[in-house]
Amino acid sequence: MQKRERELSKGAGSSGGSAGSASKRGRPLGSGGSNAAAAAAAASGDSIAPSSLLGPSLQVHSAFAEQNTKRIVLALQSGLKSELTWALNTLTLLSFKEKDDIRKDAIPLAKINGLLDALLQVIDDWRDISLPRVLVKTPRVRLLGANSAVTGFGNEYEALSKNDSAHPSSGSNSNNKEASLQRSSTKPRPSDWWFDEDGLFNMDDEGRAEKQLCAVAASNIIRNFSFMAENEVIMAQHRHCLETLFQCIEDFAKEDEELVTNALETAVNLAHLLDLRIFSSSKPSFIKITEKRAVQAIMGVLGSTVKAWHCAAAELLGRLVINPDNEPFLLPFAPQIYKRLVDIMSLPAQDAQGAAVGALYNFSEVNMDCRLKLANERWAVDRLVKIIKAPHPVPEVCRKAAMILENLVSEPQNKPYLLIYENAFAEMLFLDGRYSDTFARILYELTARPSNRIASARGIWGM
Repeated sequence: MQKRERELSKGAGSSGGSAGSASKRGRPLGSGGSNAAAAAAAASGDSIAPSSLLGPSLQVHSAFAEQNTKRIVLALQSGLKSELTWALNTLTLLSFKEKDDIRKDAIPLAKINGLLDALLQVIDDWRDISLPRVLVKTPRVRLLGANSAVTGFGNEYEALSKNDSAHPSSGSNSNNKEASLQRSSTKPRPSDWWFDEDGLFNMDDEGRAEKQLCAVAASNIIRNFSFMAENEVIMAQHRHCLETLFQCIEDFAKEDEELVTNALETAVNLAHLLDLRIFSSSKPSFIKITEKRAVQAIMGVLGSTVKAWHCAAAELLGRLVINPDNEPFLLPFAPQIYKRLVDIMSLPAQDAQGAAVGALYNFSEVNMDCRLKLANERWAVDRLVKIIKAPHPVPEVCRKAAMILENLVSEPQNKPYLLIYENAFAEMLFLDGRYSDTFARILYELTARPSNRIASARGIWGM
């Protein structure tokens, strides 16, 4: 077993505490150099891949998951390092899927009974020990898990292989007194931490790093699940899954970077089916996330300086607001959302501009109040015009920016803010034929008299 542990630890590589600067959306696990993919390749034993293969080098038989579903779930629930490593590597390979690849043998892994809960438990186990709840921990005798001799994490083998046991043997009182004085006067021996530290399976720094790797690998697998259409409905209605995702997003400043990135990408993939009311439903709750707390978590990431994170947060907000049931929870934060999205539009990164425009387009379609607040936001119209005039390399972004301006001009109260740009609208009307119809309608709305029937109806009824 020790030999297998050494082989697996070599395959696991370095700690998974950092993520790439670019977002991984659209790039399922296995196409990059992630730690879990490296561990999967090492465990497979197929180190030489043909140069003609563009996908994974290891092919897994389609019947493998069907024949080993119970074993995979039990391995995840066992908490043993060797079993966890095997299960996570196996699931990483089974959940791999290229962005445009339609796998006929793809298995809806989230539908396997107990699998999603077992993966979430791996992440919860790491989060329980990742952030210290108190600054100073008082010594406590180990009570929970006392019957489990070895879990495989950290330096347990070294600690338990020492000849000096932490439990003194029965003998004379003088020997017991001498042993107790020696323990109090010297530093704790390697085996002492096993019995004195607080926790179910007490671990040293190396064991904690290994637990962190397992949590990141589990989040990678859950992220891969979210790319499969067969899994979306089940995951979007799984309260424990959503609570875990939003808790990781909420702690973006102190949580593992790759764990936060995977949680954001999973939430974005599920956003079109996500109903925030699930956090107040009768389904069993594990973390007690509320609707307001979930939106505040997204707002925190939206203000992050990491481009991949605030782009994903903008896209997540834009998808959530499409569902009318989410509007009561999002609209109270609308002024802060608009301000931050307008700031993102000023960034030189073109993908960030596209994410901000897409979110603003969805918000401008909600109701009249959203359009009024957006027009009142400083620099909003100016930066939308600049994105169209540049132009943005993605035509769809320019089209949505023009549609936002058309939505804003449909409200009579917004005309004073837009009349300043009348000359710019006229210039774009004649220069760019792709958006000439849109700017023609914008100019017509700006120059229409108040007595116009359509303008009067919009002013009265808010059409």
